[in-house]
Amino acid sequence: MIVGIGVDVVDVPRFEATLARTPRLLSRLFAPAERVLKPRSLAARYAAKEALIKALGGSDGVHWVDIEIRSEASGRPMFSLGGETADSVAARGITALHLSMSHDAGLATAYVIAESGPVGAPTGGATSPAPGAAAPATALPPEPAGPDTGASPGATGAAPAGESASLPETTREDTA
Repeated sequence: MIVGIGVDVVDVPRFEATLARTPRLLSRLFAPAERVLKPRSLAARYAAKEALIKALGGSDGVHWVDIEIRSEASGRPMFSLGGETADSVAARGITALHLSMSHDAGLATAYVIAESGPVGAPTGGATSPAPGAAAPATALPPEPAGPDTGASPGATGAAPAGESASLPETTREDTA
């Protein structure tokens, strides 16, 4: 059953300018493996994290760097959650996260669907792992709480969160 939907759009040039102006945001918003990506890909990942927070209904227990967007062998994006964020997603009864990302014409967008249901039961064509099990997943970032969490570059606010579970998602990022 769908329990949350989130969408976010980021102005890529504005996002890139914000990162140039405030370089420390890179380490506050992105996992180490994400930090080497091009600005348009970072903007899409930022949008994905924001959309995840919206799909979860809030940022309690969610930490930016505990949410990593990885690609399956096919190129399909998926969340890899860790720490408190993974625990928070599992505690909300979320068994599957579906992610779609794209960037074009100076904009990056992401769409997330959160589902709940019996662990291991098919949801949206994907089988979900048990909470806390290592597997592809989707997660969401929290709202900025002040100067220590950084500004929301190029999009609406969200802030840091958790660390170690993962869930499958179903869509792929267009990499034009």
